[in-house]
Formats: sequence, structure tokens, C-alpha cells
Amino acid sequence: MIQISPRQLQVFVQIAAAGTVRGAAEWLHLTQPAVSMALAELERHLEAPLFDRHRGRLRLNARGQELLPMARELLERLDEFGRRAGSQAETLSGQLHLGASNTVGNYRVGEWLGDFVQRHPQVGLELQVGNTDAMVTALLEHRLDLACVEGPVHHAALEVRPWREDSLVVCARPEHPLASRAGLEPADFAAERWILRERGSATRALTERALEQLPAGTTVLELGQVEAIKQAVIAGLGLACLPEVAVTDAVAAGRLVVLPTPFLDLRRRLSLILHRQHYRSALLEAFLATMPTPEG
Repeated sequence: MIQISPRQLQVFVQIAAAGTVRGAAEWLHLTQPAVSMALAELERHLEAPLFDRHRGRLRLNARGQELLPMARELLERLDEFGRRAGSQAETLSGQLHLGASNTVGNYRVGEWLGDFVQRHPQVGLELQVGNTDAMVTALLEHRLDLACVEGPVHHAALEVRPWREDSLVVCARPEHPLASRAGLEPADFAAERWILRERGSATRALTERALEQLPAGTTVLELGQVEAIKQAVIAGLGLACLPEVAVTDAVAAGRLVVLPTPFLDLRRRLSLILHRQHYRSALLEAFLATMPTPEG
């Protein structure tokens, strides 16, 4: 029987998350030599390396990717065993690793997480924010328990649960010629300058579909953050399709205007995504139970 300790599994999981021995050591409050020794012992027991070493970073190899979900499940089950066997059987504790695409992470995080935090203040939540493609990759690599994204996800290994509706709006600065024009039509957007999100973003994908319904324009900038795009529009660099929830403050302050475009479908659905093979601990199930009923 292979003698593997919980500490070795913790080291394995944290190195996979951090990508370095140093990062794992800081998270686990251990010395770097202790972490390196625990990993070496684990790989010796398994008679195979779990990571590829490249320029000081450790990246899961095929064997590591296969074993990581089981290692995390074992640790989660051990924590759950201790909780149920102890005096705090009815109290949830532990850590959830969550991901969110930019609109959710920057503008809907309170709406998404607030109820759970109020009910279970003793649970730790770690939130990673990035575009939809980055969240899908993190889930497939078992670096997250759950993610909330803006774009459609079609992957056999992932479960998708609808959460709520969201929409984009076309924004301009108040001095833009189209801002004072009534009854806008698609032809009015001919040769306009556009500012887009980076590729891999759900906002970028929906914007591109919308622009296909308009006369040809010019892409003048590609930016990775909604706030940066807002500032570029305010500065008069071009138009942009932005999440409605993200521009409410700027519109109220008179720094941006929303152009009426009923001929464009800028609606989208926000979704929760989970890995089908990821262990659904009592903590994760409790979190999912706080999610509101999908709208629409």
C-alpha cells in the first residue's frame, strides 16, 4: 500500500495552484525545503513525476493532471470528515476557489457572493478574475471549484448552469455626433471607430456579432479591461459595446451616453460552470444552494 500523507497531498495541490514551490510554501506556511521534500517523497511513492520543470516554474504533466482532482477530493473529504466528526458538524468551514469573468468579478460580485458570505462568514472565498476562456482553462485544470462567466461554454467536461440575464449597450461620449441624433439606424454607424475587448472575452465575441450587422468600421484599440475601455470612450477615441451594469455610473455623471440600438441584439446569459468530475463537497453544494433561481 502506498503511504501518502495529507501533507504531501496539500503540497501537490498548492504547487499546482501556485506554479512554484515558493508560492505553495507561503500558502501552507512551510519552508521551501519542506515543500520540495514533500513533493519529492510523493513522486517517489508514485514512481513518476507530477510536474514538468521549466524556468523555475512547475507545470502539471499528464500524470499530474490525472491525479490532481483525486488529490483535491481526498483533502476535501478529509476536511468534511473532521467537521462532521467534531463539535462543529453543522458549521461549514474551509476554502472555495472561485472564478469570474470580468463583468461578474468587477460589477456583480456582491450580487453573486453576498448571500453566501452573510450566511457562512467562516468560509474563505478566493476569487480569480479573467476572461471567459481563462476561466474555462482554470476549471479544466482543476484550479477552480466553480466559475461564473458571460460567454457560452460548450465543453463535454463542464456542466453549465444558467444564472441570470445581462446585456451590453453601445456607448459614446456626449459630444459624439451620434449622441444627439434621433432614430439611429445601422447606416449611421458607417466608418465609425470602435474599441474592443481582447480576444477570448465574451464581451468581444458578442460585440463582433453585433458589428457584423453594421456597416464596416475601424478597430482602433483592443483593451483587456472594461474600465480602460470606458476611459477611452470618454476621451473620444471611439465607440464601444460595454456591459450595461458597468456604465451606469458614468452615464449618470454625464460622462457617457448610451446610443439606442434596438436593431442589435446585445443580450447574453451569465452562467455558472463546474467540472463534471470535480468532487461536490458539502461546502460547494451549500454555495450552489444559495444561487438565485435563473431569470428568464
